[in-house]
Amino acid sequence: MKPINFTGHFLIAMPSLQDANFAGTLTYVCRHDDQGAMGLIVNRPMDMTLQTLFGQIALTSAQDDILTYPVYLGGPVQTDRGFVLHSPMGDWRSTLRVDDNLGLTTSRDILEKLSVGQGPEHIFIALGYAGWEAGQLENEIKHNNWLSVPANASIIFETPVNQRFQAALRLLGVDPTYLSEETGHA
Repeated sequence: MKPINFTGHFLIAMPSLQDANFAGTLTYVCRHDDQGAMGLIVNRPMDMTLQTLFGQIALTSAQDDILTYPVYLGGPVQTDRGFVLHSPMGDWRSTLRVDDNLGLTTSRDILEKLSVGQGPEHIFIALGYAGWEAGQLENEIKHNNWLSVPANASIIFETPVNQRFQAALRLLGVDPTYLSEETGHA
């Protein structure tokens, strides 16, 4: 059987997932291959805005409209490192191509362009990421820790943060009130 590639999927934390890092989270998988997986939690805003982040990395901006953008906790790994999920792809120094429309950039040049109003149309900024070793994510899904569904980028870029988890569940046709903390078989 061909392995499933979860790149470009949402991982919806099941109620039974009690790990404090992931309980109640919606994670976007940016890369999944035989080496493992990495993604960004897209529904955990930090108490930080882009203005604060710019101040920490010595950038200034006259673009008032972007300074209030929230910064998210992307996951528990490398929380001192920034990640920008964006559309369109663009041409940045250090970008992982997620698909034809989405890129994940870790280089400062994208933030410099954002500070002068020349960045990508859609951005999601996070500190840290979620990571899985080879086979770990597949095992967690097998043990019913996550539901997965092909992602819709509008949920990341356009849906209010407090509605993202439910919006992802709706992609599956699932009502969150019917999720159970117990797993079993029919």
